[in-house]
Amino acid sequence: MALPKPARSPEAVVPTARPAAAAPTARAPQRLTAIGCGVLLLVTCLAAGALDSMLFDSSGVLLGLVYVAASFQASVKVRSSDLAAAPISGPICFALALLFFGPAAGPGWGGHVIGLAEALALDAGWLFAGTALSVTIALARHFSLSHARKKAPF
Repeated sequence: MALPKPARSPEAVVPTARPAAAAPTARAPQRLTAIGCGVLLLVTCLAAGALDSMLFDSSGVLLGLVYVAASFQASVKVRSSDLAAAPISGPICFALALLFFGPAAGPGWGGHVIGLAEALALDAGWLFAGTALSVTIALARHFSLSHARKKAPF
């Protein structure tokens, strides 16, 4: 005669092998909003303009190099939905840095405006280089994202 099996209580359940824990997924990189992109460019351009004005008494190479580097960073770090913010806000921030820290051609605001026009003419190479870099990166990211969306199966 066979012995009856004892009834199992829920507490006596033998744990089975748990499913493997999901592998840690890579976190999406932190992205800048359009406002954050503008603030990044404004702060870096104003700081570089102030430093360039204090050290070299001009708005020249230091401001230009920092502007190109900040334009690159802003274009790479901005959200995909705000890609146009970097190429638009960059030249505005560069012009503001030149307005505040550039040479004044005469007294008053009229002298500052004429000095701004002169500085924009002399530093146009830096302005175009940073803006072209920003536009190129933004367009490359846009086309890459649109191509990836077309290839997605859903």
